Amino acid sequence: MNEDYSMESLGSFKIIESPLAPSEPGRMRNILTFDFEDWYQGLEIPCAEWSNYEDRLERVTNQILEMLDTANTRATFFVLGKIAETNPRIVRRLADAGHEIGTHGYSHSLIFKMTPAQFADELSRSLKLIEDCIGRSVIGHRAAYFSINDDSLWALDIIAEHGLSYDTSIFPIRHYRYDWTTTPRAPYILRNAKNELVEIPISTLSILGRNVPMFGGFYLRFFPRALVRKAVKMLNNQGYPAVVYVHPWELDPKQPKISLPYRLGLPHYWRLGSTEGKLRSLLRRFSFGPACEILPAIGRVSPVAATEAIMAK
Repeated sequence: MNEDYSMESLGSFKIIESPLAPSEPGRMRNILTFDFEDWYQGLEIPCAEWSNYEDRLERVTNQILEMLDTANTRATFFVLGKIAETNPRIVRRLADAGHEIGTHGYSHSLIFKMTPAQFADELSRSLKLIEDCIGRSVIGHRAAYFSINDDSLWALDIIAEHGLSYDTSIFPIRHYRYDWTTTPRAPYILRNAKNELVEIPISTLSILGRNVPMFGGFYLRFFPRALVRKAVKMLNNQGYPAVVYVHPWELDPKQPKISLPYRLGLPHYWRLGSTEGKLRSLLRRFSFGPACEILPAIGRVSPVAATEAIMAK
């Protein structure tokens, strides 16, 4: 995946490629992440209106924990601060099961529609809520809707200034919310005069010069199971982990159906019944771990520190 890319910086940060430490053949450790939100929280419904909708997160959390326990797999859960505030018990269950907990912000708002002050306030709020809940530090961040774009690159400075070690918000595809087709497809370091941050982009395959997403969300549900497995194997053969992301509600095909704009409704409800089978298939065939495990491989933190990110103090 050592490809040319046209961007040399993201906002105030310089992009620095950092080759991953080599893995033993056939022993590549992929990255499994969950954007931990309920079915209505990722539909651009204002946080103030969330109490009007049925909560279904606990029942699907039981399902996820069973799947991961059966596969002897740990993952990273990027938790909304609002969930840690209203349902801290469920977040503690994830942490007590040995999974890494990251932050997904507080209110699942589009970052490019926030001011820097609003984003900083929500990030601080989410970190305090989550850390108070699980009793350990949070080192990873994922933006709601991957919504760091050209107009909100200042968010990376705020993330680094809050002491976080890595971000995984840059999705190197063209989308109506962002366009990062010229950034690296493999993990890299962001460095400026004050701070350093590891960026773990969502995985894509380069096909005929275009970055094709297959590893999470609507894309995971859209592509056939065999093709997704082949795509993971291709990335691993190139020496890179697949970064997979899933939302809990994607494992809940019986969730309520509400009227939504086409751009939201189609990707949200598309083939929800396919998610569980595809995820179980990936867990059977490949090795997965939490996002923090990439940090020692990129040389930014010791294996001990990465372990401490997911183990209780």
